Amino acid sequence: MTPDAGLSGAQWRKSSYSGGGNDCVEIAFVDGGAAVRDSKDPEGGAFRLPASGWQGLLAAVRAGGPARG
Repeated sequence: MTPDAGLSGAQWRKSSYSGGGNDCVEIAFVDGGAAVRDSKDPEGGAFRLPASGWQGLLAAVRAGGPARG
């Protein structure tokens, strides 16, 4: 992945379940969806999901299975 200049002002946050380490993903809510990046490599880039993709990912994680859609 390459850094996305459009995310330079994004407000990144980690889950409260991350345990304070650097071994999780970070999320930023951006225009019409969300961006996700690796907390160990914040300059390594991020991928964006539309709002429907973010909701599908959350539903799959909660259900313990793969995302569909």
